[in-house]
Amino acid sequence: MCTNKKHAENLLHARGKFSGRIGYVLAVAGSAVGLGNIWRFPYLAAKYGGGMFLLVYLILMVTFGYVMIVSETALGRMTKKSPVGAFHKFGKSLPFHLGGWINAVIPMMIVPYYSVIGGWVLKYLFEYIRGNANLVAQDGYFNSFITSSMEVEIWFLIFAALVFIVILAGVKNGVERVSKVMMPLLILLAACVAVYSITRPGAVEGIKYFLIPNLENFSWMTVVAAMGQMFYSLSIAMGILYTYGSYIGKDVDIEKSTTQVEIFDTGVALLAGLMIIPAVFAFSGGDMETLQAGPALTFITLPKVFASMGVGTIVGIAFFLMFLFAALTSAISLLETSVSTLNDELHWSRGKCCLLMVVVMLVIGTASSFGYGIWDSVKILGMQFLDFFDFLTNSVMMPIAALATCILILKVVGFKRMDAEIEQSSDFKRKKLYHFFLKYLASACVIIILLSSIANVLGWISM
Repeated sequence: MCTNKKHAENLLHARGKFSGRIGYVLAVAGSAVGLGNIWRFPYLAAKYGGGMFLLVYLILMVTFGYVMIVSETALGRMTKKSPVGAFHKFGKSLPFHLGGWINAVIPMMIVPYYSVIGGWVLKYLFEYIRGNANLVAQDGYFNSFITSSMEVEIWFLIFAALVFIVILAGVKNGVERVSKVMMPLLILLAACVAVYSITRPGAVEGIKYFLIPNLENFSWMTVVAAMGQMFYSLSIAMGILYTYGSYIGKDVDIEKSTTQVEIFDTGVALLAGLMIIPAVFAFSGGDMETLQAGPALTFITLPKVFASMGVGTIVGIAFFLMFLFAALTSAISLLETSVSTLNDELHWSRGKCCLLMVVVMLVIGTASSFGYGIWDSVKILGMQFLDFFDFLTNSVMMPIAALATCILILKVVGFKRMDAEIEQSSDFKRKKLYHFFLKYLASACVIIILLSSIANVLGWISM
């Protein structure tokens, strides 16, 4: 009887796993490919040197990005734990507790407000399907929508429900299956919109600016901006790579998988640039000041561009459907990491952990939904709720979490154990690069990202 009870408990808390390398790669790529690729990358590329920004970004991707992905994935696979458990594996003192929990709390705080933005995407897709391309392109439409608190809340809840349905299905039948469908469709839709964009009259100059490096456009801010974008774009320091790493077997080639994730993420960033920069360039007559960052680009500028194309409804549907896939796959990875951590630490069932996250989602998500509407007068450090949560997680907590990972490897785990874990299934061709960058440069890069992000929010620099 006791044996049967113990067996039942083991089944209840059995760790999920991916079916193999492809499932893992598509899930991590789905996590990496999100809002940052589509509404932040084109803006930064246009502002900080076009082709020079792209070149610097690619160099950082195969160095700094590679090192952090491999590190977090290997630690996850080595310990078979989410970030809290992974840090605890190497020590029980306060620094290990803090390092693990900072990595773990980040996705719990991001996924609610991220789901609010996902609701915005759903709303715009719905309007394009209804044939309202000209309506959403009108001046003031976006502002009118985000200040209508209850409508924003409803779309947020619909998006959040979609994410929870996938998570409740489990790692293999939920996260992996959805990633295998959505990622190829996302790439296909992005390619179609990009081809249409680059064939518009006047788009050629925008293509040249984006793809051809020009040393005259290089500055120190090109490096800082590219470093920050690469950092956020790859799902580094969100606990995701620890968690997904814990779901893979010892036979999965971590280095090869990392290379494939780099290709996926860079490919989508390139497609996003080709979708947006030439189109806005042609629409504005070459005025890059119209290429704004974040929501202003996606929900104000692009609808105007699409409306001017003649077939704006079709292009709008394709773009926002692609954008929805990107938002969903990223939100799924954030929620999966949150649920996995709670499951590891509280020893609750997956269903109970999801219920706890429902409460977290409702509290932070509702605050973010109402932050531009009925709670507009309530601010934290002069920021609306959504902006504050974004600042706290992206600008402060994520760089600190990454720094904690670097210190953990350099001071506690050591290269010998990291090498042994990676080399179980990989040739580790970039081993020397990995050692050099992690030992001498990674921590410095993280500190630069932290300081520049805070300086940007305070208005000392512009990014």
